[in-house]
Amino acid sequence: MIDFIKKMYRKYEELFWYLVVGVIATITSLGAKFLWNWLVFGHPLNPTAAQTFILSVVNWTAGVETSYPLSRKLVFKSNGPIVKEFLNFHASRLSTWLLDLLITEVLGPVLGINVYIATGVSMVLVVIFNYILSKVFVFKKKEPEQPAEVTEDTAEETK
Repeated sequence: MIDFIKKMYRKYEELFWYLVVGVIATITSLGAKFLWNWLVFGHPLNPTAAQTFILSVVNWTAGVETSYPLSRKLVFKSNGPIVKEFLNFHASRLSTWLLDLLITEVLGPVLGINVYIATGVSMVLVVIFNYILSKVFVFKKKEPEQPAEVTEDTAEETK
């Protein structure tokens, strides 16, 4: 059984750590969002559009600033250029924040669905897109360079 668990961990290590980092970032971002909602807005279940926007900014900022360093080291084990990855990470998260904002604005103020349900629906979609963008756009692994194929032309040039 232990061997099976080790094998599964090795096979799905990146996904495992993505979920761990996601849980940490989610707890941080939701804690910040709902604490802000309670302390600043008085805990409405159906915040106004302006309040929803502000809560989304608080949620996004807390989540991104928590998840970037953890994703870089634990999930993708990146040694790439930190400034480029930092900027790409924030750009990708900005795009999914806009998705979050759209979903929570439509479900909340427009359709009257309470803030907890709207947030849950948005979170599922955002998590999926964040993983895809991180894997493909931010922390993409470079393919090792293949040695050039030796042909007659290149063989003669090296003589």
